[in-house]
Amino acid sequence: MNNKVLVETSARHVHLSREHIDILFGEGYELTNIKDLSQPGQFACQERVTVVGPKKSIERVSILGPARKASQVEVSFTDARTLGVTAPVRESGDVAGSAPCKLVGPCGEVELSEGVIIAKRHIHFTPAEAEEAGVSDKEIVKVKVTSDRTTIFDDVVVRVHPNFSAAMHIDTDEANASCAFGTVYGEIIK
Repeated sequence: MNNKVLVETSARHVHLSREHIDILFGEGYELTNIKDLSQPGQFACQERVTVVGPKKSIERVSILGPARKASQVEVSFTDARTLGVTAPVRESGDVAGSAPCKLVGPCGEVELSEGVIIAKRHIHFTPAEAEEAGVSDKEIVKVKVTSDRTTIFDDVVVRVHPNFSAAMHIDTDEANASCAFGTVYGEIIK
């Protein structure tokens, strides 16, 4: 069993629907891929938006492509406090009843009645990688990150899909707390 997994920091970012790309950047606008991400088909975009909460705004927030069915904003607890929203911890895509915000782009604004979440820490695996690690889809595991501030992350959800690539994602608050900087590997504990 290979119980080691790459740990990556997922900083604040926005996923946009096609409709919202058109409003924020102009009808038919195509997002500009500036960097492929570890998950196949996912990329960081050149374009940025401002996320506006009831308390403050965060400018130049990264957009990740490609377009999604629904727009969502993934932030850390620190970001949520800055914005003045109560964002729930959820898996990506589970935005029902989550916090609202406004997105501002160069061509327009979008009011999201829901969509701001704090991403639940998770591990992406292909089916073969999950089998090798001895885990299954939706299983909850712990992951030990050894550093100057060794940390055991509990309540880590395993997500298995043929289009994934092995990597654990934590937010910036979690990375800072565990000194998970640079190339870091975690050990899956069952």
